[in-house]
Amino acid sequence: MDQSQSSNQPTVGQPTGTMKRTLNLTSLLVNAMALIAPGAFLWTTFQIQAAQTNGGITTAGEMWTGLVAALILAFLTAISYAELANIYPKAGSGSSYYYAEAAFLEKEKAGHRKWARVAKFLVGWISHLYYWIYPGIMVAFSAILIVYIFGLFGITLAVWQQILVAILFAVLNGYIAYRGISGSTMTAIIINAIQLAALIAFAILAILYRHAHPDLAYVQTASSILIPHNFTNLLFQSTIAILLLVGFESVTSLGSEALRPKQDIKRAILLSLIIQGIFAYLFEYFAAIYFVGPQLTGTDTTGAAVSGWGAAAASGAPIGDIVRVIGDQMLGGTGFILVIIFAATVVLALIGTTLACLNTGVRITYAMGKEKEVPTLLGVLHGKYDTPHYGIWILVAVSAALGAYGVLNVDNLTQITLASNTGTFLLYGLTNLIALWAFFHRPDSSILKHKLVPLLGFLANFIMFGAVIWLGISAGGNTANDAIIALAMVAVWLVAGSAWFIHNSKKEGLPVLTTNMPQANGLDKE
Repeated sequence: MDQSQSSNQPTVGQPTGTMKRTLNLTSLLVNAMALIAPGAFLWTTFQIQAAQTNGGITTAGEMWTGLVAALILAFLTAISYAELANIYPKAGSGSSYYYAEAAFLEKEKAGHRKWARVAKFLVGWISHLYYWIYPGIMVAFSAILIVYIFGLFGITLAVWQQILVAILFAVLNGYIAYRGISGSTMTAIIINAIQLAALIAFAILAILYRHAHPDLAYVQTASSILIPHNFTNLLFQSTIAILLLVGFESVTSLGSEALRPKQDIKRAILLSLIIQGIFAYLFEYFAAIYFVGPQLTGTDTTGAAVSGWGAAAASGAPIGDIVRVIGDQMLGGTGFILVIIFAATVVLALIGTTLACLNTGVRITYAMGKEKEVPTLLGVLHGKYDTPHYGIWILVAVSAALGAYGVLNVDNLTQITLASNTGTFLLYGLTNLIALWAFFHRPDSSILKHKLVPLLGFLANFIMFGAVIWLGISAGGNTANDAIIALAMVAVWLVAGSAWFIHNSKKEGLPVLTTNMPQANGLDKE
């Protein structure tokens, strides 16, 4: 939260400062759009989606329909976030952490209000599974792409050099975030414009290529891309596809810097998902899948020649391979140049995404630090830039470590991705429950928006959470091992949270259950 409470002020001897209100609707929108970056994720996740199997058979045939299922889940959750942002515009940097507390403190019965601290801590702690692992995934993706670009020029980077690339990328983004949200916003505006233009060009070229070569045995027809065929495979694909769409809620953590939080945060949440989810992702994924056929070739881990989905699964950058085929066969042998251009736009998109991740994740931690729910050092603002600088650099270190781990091999990357996605489903599911509870008995409550939507959103996230566990473990082999390791990471974090909550409550003299009235926790203040 962003309310000042004298008893909760950090004691590290530095001024905490105040976050400045500089963000209008456009600024909020582009920050959310940067996190949902379609230019980054089409390139970075297409291989993982193509490589995913169920019983030894690829699930890639449900790639587009799995994306649609993930979009439905995202919109249900986005509506809940938007409605909570509308009734709690003073949430500041707290987002769901604030909403959880406010939803309980607003209730008339003391028996309900006393659970406010437990609820907000639970949501805030689980938020870190998503917001503090996700930047590390982006760092790993970025390092893999940069290694791929070096490879185009015949330069092979050693393992230590790949790790160094991940560390340097994390530090670069951390420095931009450290300098303030205004610089981050301008970076996001430029990057969004570049990546959307590149994506439109790619999608049009991929579709034109297929129509110029109609006799090839493509993996799917236009109609088969759009129609679901196997529900289990669809679930498999949607557990990855959610990674593409998370971030629409990120603007709720920028409430302290929004000029009109009540009006603009709600609009930015929904508009970012509409623009990036519906228009960008559905179009670009259709075009990429539409292209895949025997002209896409490669070799698998055994050295055997593969094509189609097999080639996409075996390649470190199947979208780069698609671009190269288009350039070489349809645009006068310009494949190499086109790959370099498109790869550069993806690097830019990943900078914007990583930056948005850092800005969002550290602000949730900042809100908890101000209330002593995490070390108070994390609740301190820089005297000049008004950014939670200690939190930023700690998150940079965590992101660099996770990125260095993920860049080593696809199993490591899958493990941290699954751990982050599990945190996402838990956070989104809890936020839907908070929305249901917050609007319970409110006179302005709507049956559709405030009861049916959050209930369906909770159920959808619960099903996806179960799917991650069941599908991952039942798949066997490396997939099962990755799922077990990811779940172990989540379990360790939750146990650590319980231990910290008890220890910190005793150390700081904070009540586990509170009977404070709403006004006592600053719900009536800026």
